Amino acid sequence: MGSDRSELARVCGGRNWSKAIRILDALLAASPSSIHDLCNRAFCYSQLELHKHVVKDCDRALELDPALLQAYVLKGKALSALGKREEALAVWEQGHEIAIRDTMDLKQLLELEELVSSLKICETIECEDRVVDASPCDTKVVISEDRVVDTSSTATAIADTKTVVCEENIGNSGVVSNGGAMLSNDDKVDGNKESSGPTKDTTETHHTPKKTPKPDKKNKAKNRKEINGQTEDVSESINSGETVALDQTLFASKISKSSKSISLDFRLSRGIAQVNEGRYDQAISIFDQILRETPTYPEALIGRGTAYAFQRELDSAISDFTKAIQSNPSAGEAWKRRGQARAALGEFTEASSAVEDLTKALEFEPNSPDILHERGIVNFKFKDYNAAVEDLSICVKRDKKNSSAHTYFGLTLSALGEYKRAEEEHLLGIKYDENFLDSWAHLSQLYLDIGCPEKMLNSIDKALQIDVSFGKAYHLRGILYHGMGRHRSAIKDLSVALKHESSNIECLYLRASCHHAIGEYKAAIKDYDDVLDLELDSMDKFVLQCLAFYQKEIALYTASKANLEFSQFNIDDDVDPLFKEYWCKRLHPKNVAEKVYRQPPLRISLRNGRLNKQDFKFTKHQTTLIQAADSIGKKIQYNCRGFLPNQRQYRMAGLAAIEIAQKVSKAWRFLRNPKNNAKLVRRRDKLNTSQNRGGYCSTSTLSGSPTSSPNEDRVSSGISLSWHDVYNIAVKWRQISEPCDPVVWINKLSEEFNAGFGSHTPMLLGQAKIIRYYPYYERVLEAAKNIMLDLKYVNNAEDRAIFLTDIDKLKKIEVASSCSELYHIVGETYWAICDAYCSDTNPTRDPDTLDAVKAAILRMTFYWYNFMPLSRGSAVVGYVVLLGLYLAANMDVTASIPQGVQVDWEAILSPDPDTFVDKIKPWLYPSVKPSRNVKDYADVSVAFSTTGSVLAALTCVDT
Repeated sequence: MGSDRSELARVCGGRNWSKAIRILDALLAASPSSIHDLCNRAFCYSQLELHKHVVKDCDRALELDPALLQAYVLKGKALSALGKREEALAVWEQGHEIAIRDTMDLKQLLELEELVSSLKICETIECEDRVVDASPCDTKVVISEDRVVDTSSTATAIADTKTVVCEENIGNSGVVSNGGAMLSNDDKVDGNKESSGPTKDTTETHHTPKKTPKPDKKNKAKNRKEINGQTEDVSESINSGETVALDQTLFASKISKSSKSISLDFRLSRGIAQVNEGRYDQAISIFDQILRETPTYPEALIGRGTAYAFQRELDSAISDFTKAIQSNPSAGEAWKRRGQARAALGEFTEASSAVEDLTKALEFEPNSPDILHERGIVNFKFKDYNAAVEDLSICVKRDKKNSSAHTYFGLTLSALGEYKRAEEEHLLGIKYDENFLDSWAHLSQLYLDIGCPEKMLNSIDKALQIDVSFGKAYHLRGILYHGMGRHRSAIKDLSVALKHESSNIECLYLRASCHHAIGEYKAAIKDYDDVLDLELDSMDKFVLQCLAFYQKEIALYTASKANLEFSQFNIDDDVDPLFKEYWCKRLHPKNVAEKVYRQPPLRISLRNGRLNKQDFKFTKHQTTLIQAADSIGKKIQYNCRGFLPNQRQYRMAGLAAIEIAQKVSKAWRFLRNPKNNAKLVRRRDKLNTSQNRGGYCSTSTLSGSPTSSPNEDRVSSGISLSWHDVYNIAVKWRQISEPCDPVVWINKLSEEFNAGFGSHTPMLLGQAKIIRYYPYYERVLEAAKNIMLDLKYVNNAEDRAIFLTDIDKLKKIEVASSCSELYHIVGETYWAICDAYCSDTNPTRDPDTLDAVKAAILRMTFYWYNFMPLSRGSAVVGYVVLLGLYLAANMDVTASIPQGVQVDWEAILSPDPDTFVDKIKPWLYPSVKPSRNVKDYADVSVAFSTTGSVLAALTCVDT
């Protein structure tokens, strides 16, 4: 211990502050509660301009001794250097009050008085381009309790101090800390606040750090963007295309005018200055020179590792951080940065290592808000939301004004389904930094997720008022407009977003699908091709690339049908089953490209059908139909979180319901006349014998299907309708209304897929609660438990029985409180079977009994929802058919679906049709009113006869 103290005195006398810090690290590792050593280290940090570290050590010292005047002096000076004058004044005033009550140290009392008064004077006289200390520092470094070294001579008076960053005279740069290149946002002279970038899935951006000018009212938002938006706190573990966001520092090194030589510390500072200016190659060159002289110098290793990290050379960065740890195991900063870099690799296998490193860093700085912030972000990135909540909740208590921590806390709470608290945290992040664009972006994302378009649009507007070039805001608004069926508006915003980031695959793919939806096939194909040409760095983005392949083929197919009868738009019969299967599963298209017939290029596909401008000019009858459809279709809206209002889908639903009603009512009229019925049977038999056995089905070719299939003729003529015919009307409207969704009949896929198909609707993904469906979680859990206890077996993923006859297992099932508990009891993936709903084979169809008709329609709906015969879209199709069948019986459903009710889930969770009817009829039946006869409307299939006219009817929602 004595030798360490002697060495400390020697290196301080030589002004070797980095080495002094390492010695103090070792002393504090042995005696963490030594307030004198904490103040010593804080002083050494101050000499290296590492103001954030000064504040941390002073805070720890004040926790141990709230009357420690030296800590108030040093902390206030650090805050002042960071531009946080109000906070500095508050600290000094607090210390001054303590000094007045206890005048044991008159020198410290006088110094505090001078600091308080000088800072108040400075508030009226602004320093033009730099922040300087308000008074000379003649703080003493305590080497041991019985030995004091006066370092007043080492403190440089204001008159003898100048701001020197590097030879190029850069105003904003960075510095290295104890055992680490602490590129901290708090260590800056312009007073701007630290931030770290966002996101989920999808919301992070990063650009090369730029030189940041001194802010004023006019350029304040711009500077915020450069610090927050463009050089995000890469404490965010970067995966996919994200760039490492290590927290940035703006550094200014003070040296005496009389000093002629450049010390090791100064060269180190120059290296970090280059990092902060985005000159990574130059920084690495400086660090290389230092490391050639001192190969194990930890500060240089951490500095170089940081530069590598910014260049995405993460393996090299990790190597340097590892060497720094080997050289100085007490270098907490190296542990922290290695944890960041490991997380930035974006590999799940690195997640635990990243957390371990950050946890180790916390041993050197217990409850450090910064490290808790970092670890919270890593836990969030790797979807350990419970751990993230624990870290971030402590972080925001200790660092209440950390906007980044608040917004990540909000993201985490949102993932766990605590949306109100999530909103509060995002708003707190904005409160503490209203120009923090990421907070606005994440708040907007929350409103999008929970289905609050008005609030989201307001948040987007606020973000664009701060920075009109904030590409993420346009991207988010484009997603919202797409989700609301406003494809033209979405295209405008996505195009602006792509001006700022041309290779954003999410924007490109979404814009392609919007062009596709409104019949702008040339633009759609170009965007799909651009998606396919991008070089990607993550699996999530690769999935979009796969989807672009399939969507392009569907766009070409639809283009070829544009001016043909809508009856010839027949994805289920025309498109190869293998193609549809791979499309639904989002699989690599290699096998499809080799084995399945490909669509001709656009110039050939459009030869038979280019959208006709005349389709967008509606007749009086068409306009009447559209108005009626809008009124009917809005009844499909679920009044639950996560379901956006979608005008395009409303119109789709209304037109489909009217067409169903027209065809069904025509079939019913024929059925009521026995003579006509007999004639129709003979005609139907004749049609059947004239066609190949098994009906019409082919792979897609340019010529397409015949003018109409036998099935289409039979349906349109009203000869007869099967349940499949009725539902297929709605299915085709759903397919054309949103081409991004692979809506296909399961029985038209391959036999292998068809046999193993099951409806997959996630309520929980790991710890994340799916906002739309989690409200039914408890009921689903209870239903699963009852089935397991009743049947005493379930089926596994291979459809083999897993028997649950063990008494202990059954007892555990009975008391299980979560699906994860049931999974552990069974021991593998499983699903429960229930065939009770098949018992009612002959529901009444008495047209004279109104309630019987209502109940029959509900029973049919019950069967539909439990069979789930579509790859997706079953929920909306089922309710569209329900509305259409009521219209066919001259009954109009006037009520909206009640809040919190999802009709498909009510059917799935009902053990039999009658139970489902009993759940639905209390709110449905009273709303059923006599309706206008569907014969009074123009025939939908005639009014909108071509595929192009159907697209025009849906697209005019957003003109």
